[in-house]
Amino acid sequence: MELLNKLNWRYATKAMNGQKVPQEKIENIIEAISLAPTSSGLQPFEVYVITNQEVKEKIKPIAWNQSVITDCSHLFVFAAWDTYTAERINKQFDLTNTIRGFKNEGWENYRQQLLNSYPQRDAEENFHHAAKQAYIAFSQAIAAAAFEGVDSTPLEGFDPAALDEILGLREKGLRSCVMLPVGYRQPDKDWLVNLKKVRKSREDLITEVD
Repeated sequence: MELLNKLNWRYATKAMNGQKVPQEKIENIIEAISLAPTSSGLQPFEVYVITNQEVKEKIKPIAWNQSVITDCSHLFVFAAWDTYTAERINKQFDLTNTIRGFKNEGWENYRQQLLNSYPQRDAEENFHHAAKQAYIAFSQAIAAAAFEGVDSTPLEGFDPAALDEILGLREKGLRSCVMLPVGYRQPDKDWLVNLKKVRKSREDLITEVD
């Protein structure tokens, strides 16, 4: 299967060569992010795609000075909603009604159910829930990049508060949760490139209940 071959090819790239990824491939990765499933279809996050080198240089020191930050082609930053609000929930439900061209009683009842629960919850609890949805899309972006023959590096090693300040996220009701530099590997500077992929055995990973 082609997808499995691509996933076996990919690894957490430790050194990139600065080569630009064609925009068509970037758009395909973005589309995969958009198509990721999320709880109640709310898509409670936004994605910043950074190519500005000065901005990447500002981010590098607050991300353990990892070279992939500045040597990547595009830096994806996944920023989750800081909380759920009635406005945000209604916007997504209204969008669904507009695109589908009708209102459904069950769907509207579900809208009210969310409005009666999510906005009343603790903001930190809501952020963590939203961040989990962002991670689903993040994982799909990794697979999409591999499918396009593009390297990527999942990154949680950074100061979220500092990144939020650099990008002005808090003012927009967002908080950064994970980053994904994408680009092309530089094998002669990457200690990981030729090492075998290590994963649990199927027996240790999967429990079948039949």
